Amino acid sequence: MSEIAERTIDTNGYSTFLLDSGGDEREAVILLHGGGPGANASSNWRDFIPELSGDYRVLAPDLVGYGRTDHPENMPGSLTGWIRMRVDQVLAVMDGLGIGTAHLVGNSMGGALAMHLVMTAPDRFGRISLMGSAGGHSQPTPEVIRMVSFYKDPSISALENLTKWFVYDEDALGESIEAIVKVRHEEVMRPEVRRSYECFFASSPAEMAVPPSALRRMPHPFLVVHGREDRFVTPDSSVHLQQHLPNAELHIFNHCGHWVQIERRGAYAALLRDFLADAH
Repeated sequence: MSEIAERTIDTNGYSTFLLDSGGDEREAVILLHGGGPGANASSNWRDFIPELSGDYRVLAPDLVGYGRTDHPENMPGSLTGWIRMRVDQVLAVMDGLGIGTAHLVGNSMGGALAMHLVMTAPDRFGRISLMGSAGGHSQPTPEVIRMVSFYKDPSISALENLTKWFVYDEDALGESIEAIVKVRHEEVMRPEVRRSYECFFASSPAEMAVPPSALRRMPHPFLVVHGREDRFVTPDSSVHLQQHLPNAELHIFNHCGHWVQIERRGAYAALLRDFLADAH
């Protein structure tokens, strides 16, 4: 099993933190985390990386505005501005590491970012998997409204409820919910994390939507997966994406919430490995 290294790299004048596993001679797979309170590369992906790093170089950055990546003093004034900054960040990571092309796996906000990356630099990306992806067509649910307004009540109990709602069965998290919430609450209460989060969600999450006119111009192979019981991005969003992307397959997991990579880790990893292997 490949070890997971922690490293930083300069990206457009600020430092990006990322997890890096697998040999640098292998094809690269970049994992893009979601946008909930306390999200970062480690919380989203550390347990999933070993599913891929035996065959690929796996990179998981803390997207700007989250985690241990530098938080900008002069923050974008809109959600679309944040997306542009993250598109430039991922491309800068690839350039800094000498990666010409990569596959993408995006969860939630990271899925929307994956599609914006493909819109911006289509020749830099091969196969893309979207998991519970934002950027489709979905009405805001009470759960997502609670998520984007988290700092109106940034209590441990509010974060515990959100964390439970992210999954169909919290036992799938594999450790006590109290321990997970404690770590994530320490993260969300960092002043720079709070400042970035509140600025990012000052705009409507609907700004992440990718127009159907753009989707139909993405010929890349897409593997779109969703949990049937996802209440943050409902499955009809992935159905919409699959209908408009010209080369997409869709898989819905039952008894599964927003975090397919946690609740259906083995089954999703097998699907994803087969999907990526078809590139050869």
